Amino acid sequence: MVWTTRTIGLSLAGVAVLGGLAWVAFREDPVPVDLIEVAAAPMQVTIDADGRTRIRDLYEVAAPIAGTALRAPVAVGDPVVAGETVVARVEPATPTLLDARSRAQAEAAVAEAEAALAVARSELTRAEEEESFARLQFERTQTLVERGVSTVTQLETATQGLAVAEATVAAARSRIIMAEGTLDRARAALLGPEGGENGGDCCVALTAPADGVVLSIATISEHPVQAGAPLVTLGDPAELEIVADLLSSDAVRIAPGTHAIVERWGGPDPLEAVLTRIEPAAETRVSALGIEEQRVDVIFDIVTPVEARPGLGHGFSVFLRVVEWEDESVLQVPLGALFRRGEGWAVFVVADGVVEERAVTLGQRGARMAQVLEGLAAGERIVTHPSDAVADGVTVVDRRDL
Repeated sequence: MVWTTRTIGLSLAGVAVLGGLAWVAFREDPVPVDLIEVAAAPMQVTIDADGRTRIRDLYEVAAPIAGTALRAPVAVGDPVVAGETVVARVEPATPTLLDARSRAQAEAAVAEAEAALAVARSELTRAEEEESFARLQFERTQTLVERGVSTVTQLETATQGLAVAEATVAAARSRIIMAEGTLDRARAALLGPEGGENGGDCCVALTAPADGVVLSIATISEHPVQAGAPLVTLGDPAELEIVADLLSSDAVRIAPGTHAIVERWGGPDPLEAVLTRIEPAAETRVSALGIEEQRVDVIFDIVTPVEARPGLGHGFSVFLRVVEWEDESVLQVPLGALFRRGEGWAVFVVADGVVEERAVTLGQRGARMAQVLEGLAAGERIVTHPSDAVADGVTVVDRRDL
């Protein structure tokens, strides 16, 4: 075969076409990935928890006596002034109705008390007569002694008799007082509800122990109560605090003075709070997944002014982000970009469309971001949420460029 210039040119063109077709057929398409640029930015490590508000100082007004609590003179939400606003009224209990047996026993007790009183009065009469006779004997003996007719011994005997008679009279009078008291007590047992009226005036009017508002009322309507039964709960909504239960392992990493961000309270802007107290004892509580956990209550003071949190009241639900650590400028990467490599961590760095696996050293880790101490520089691009198709040396393309 004779090779001419034209033949050689056509052969080379055919070889180039076949080579291009083979390269297209066997080349791998770039893997679409999500890329993010590493940058330094503010970072916070927080402990997230649900909390609830509560008024710092609650006042429960209770019934000081057993009786009937009249209809509440205040309503929930009413403002009260310490020592002035009447928040409850309690009347003493009225006597109950007697059944036939109890009434018969009470009437018998009255008759017995009346008889005892009559006996005591008779004994007083006899004692007074004996005292008169003893006094007459004493005076007669004293006169005889002065005349020298009677002896001193007889005078002493008369003196003693007079003293005994006077003591007997005093005892008889005391027995009358005792009998009268017994009779009054027996008659009181016969009193029914019609005899227990107090003239319609309330015997005990309870005033507010502190300024604030009425938070709850045990029962609005008139009802019987025992001594110590709660009637009204008061408090000042301006003095709010937040209580949240944390895992005991999280609580040991924070201390009083720790800053917290209050979210999901219903207002447009987050509130500021400061940790004031960690309860000394934890409790075993069951989580929503049925797991027993050791949790401890932590208390926060709301430092945001009252005017900036309108409507927030007692028992409201809030969400807390307790700031365990924070920095204004930290080189950080998303947790979704990290993967384990041996005992350490690594990321996929992309340069000129090619992936490079690189080990990194981490510092603080938050809920979504992790601090990078070594292995990356600001401005480098890394793969987030890499799939199994991403590996060292693989060509990738940003999904947003497709």
